[in-house]
Amino acid sequence: MMGRGGMAWFGAGAGRGALAVAAALLLGAVGTSPPNDLVALGRDAAVVTAETHATAIGLQVLRDGGNAVDAAVAVALALAVTHPQAGNLGGGAFFVVRMADGTATTIDCREMAPRSATAGMYLKADGSVDEDKVRYGASAAGVPGTPAGLWLLLQKFGTRSLPSLAAPALRLAREGIVVDPFLAADLWQHREALGRFASTRAVFFNGDRPLQQGEILVQKDLAATLERFAKGGHDGFYKGATAELLTAQMVRGGGFVTAADLSAYVARERAPLRGTFRGHEVLTMGPPSSGGVALVEMLNLLEGFELAPLGFGGSEYLHLLTEVMARAYADRSRWLGDPDHYAVPLGGLTDKQYAAKLRESIRRERKSEVAPGVPPGAVESDDTTHFSIVDRFGNAVACTTTINDTFGAHEVVAGAGFLLNNEMDDFSAKPGVPNQFGLVGGKANAIAPHKRMLSSMTPTLVLRDGQLQLVLGSPGGGRIINAVLQVLLARLEFGLSLPAAVQAPRIHYQWQPATVRWELLALPPDVRQALAAKGHTFDPEPRGVGQVLAIEVLPNGQRLGVCDHRSGGSAGAY
Repeated sequence: MMGRGGMAWFGAGAGRGALAVAAALLLGAVGTSPPNDLVALGRDAAVVTAETHATAIGLQVLRDGGNAVDAAVAVALALAVTHPQAGNLGGGAFFVVRMADGTATTIDCREMAPRSATAGMYLKADGSVDEDKVRYGASAAGVPGTPAGLWLLLQKFGTRSLPSLAAPALRLAREGIVVDPFLAADLWQHREALGRFASTRAVFFNGDRPLQQGEILVQKDLAATLERFAKGGHDGFYKGATAELLTAQMVRGGGFVTAADLSAYVARERAPLRGTFRGHEVLTMGPPSSGGVALVEMLNLLEGFELAPLGFGGSEYLHLLTEVMARAYADRSRWLGDPDHYAVPLGGLTDKQYAAKLRESIRRERKSEVAPGVPPGAVESDDTTHFSIVDRFGNAVACTTTINDTFGAHEVVAGAGFLLNNEMDDFSAKPGVPNQFGLVGGKANAIAPHKRMLSSMTPTLVLRDGQLQLVLGSPGGGRIINAVLQVLLARLEFGLSLPAAVQAPRIHYQWQPATVRWELLALPPDVRQALAAKGHTFDPEPRGVGQVLAIEVLPNGQRLGVCDHRSGGSAGAY
């Protein structure tokens, strides 16, 4: 795969990702899934998640006659048990749903600021941001939204009962799971922050150390919380014993969420954001997620260029990527926030004429200075997990869910067993000051009571001629949007197979800081040299740029599931 000004990205050292691509090439010949958990091919259905138990649970729901929404609920609850880094009851999520009859919608169950929130609640006396208060412990938590979103989704589109879908997660919580190397590594990496809280140590520690690979994680308090939710639905979480345990933790830890905040929380159904690219229709998440808006804006900008002749991974192609990424992230900083609290110029930001105007300022020969644009309709005045599911009926769900940082606020609700989110850091605690992901925000994303903080989550569906083609999304904080963009371009513009598109190395650029972040093999020396000549500077990205989990409905109707080698998850299909 040679691009102009670039070496082949696969080769020595490509590792598990290259093996997955090679295995995927066999699919057309053998017609069955290879013995590789990163790629799965099935006639009827596919599930791709960040954790193998969750993938198996989702597939079993589908085999038993449930639809994609039923499977999504079961997967989300399983991830709350098996993937505590991001799976959650104490966080939030966005769902993009398309049913087989063409009905499309999104569910916004993003966390919300408590009623007592104020714009300056995380500022010290000297005006600086109190990083500890906004990132760790109960003080960092917003009102959880995931349970409300799952309940709403199931009531509208599901076919199975909540108790039946919660049963697998309940069993895993009660009986325990073996700590895998991914969870063990994350527990060790975050041991100091996790160890600050007695309630967290009681769940995730063995004595004075985090649980290690091969040990058993039992979560009986979480099982009880799951059971209350399964029996009582929305009120089984937001009222009664679970609500009392959560608010008691707030009192002990200096948090702000009250019983009134919990009882007032509602998930919202919103129309999907729609865009087009080269004859494909893109259905994605609108505000309060910035992901879909930025994705559509970047696709609009890139549609004006002939990309394929530049070569996948070539310096001219990557330069154009940085230029459009800079403009979209600048607009994200200035214009995006909760549409219930701020007049987001959504139509203007996603307008193709606005993209054409921005495109005029792109310099092909040199990195350009970028400031937020002024889209039509604007009035003057940024750890996660994802899963993708397609069932045999043609229903599809793309869900990205989060508690923000890996393990969220690092504090478990004593007696309830789930981790609190630290989503208040996704607000602009102080306009112009970057959050933990380096994302800069303004007054559109300022803290206010009952406001939903801005997100980068980008669950996305792609249609061709009215038929479902792709379901995808990614975790990764501010890197999510660019991960989804690059996989879409690799598949739709350059014609890479979905396994190759997902496993290919990626770059990240987000306006501020104005540095190209790059994964291993993404920028061979000659490409780096050519980009440096255009004014670019570089930093390696050891965390990786997202972990895309995707499904493609092939022309023959088969479902091809692909799990990113950067994750610890798996793809399953039948």
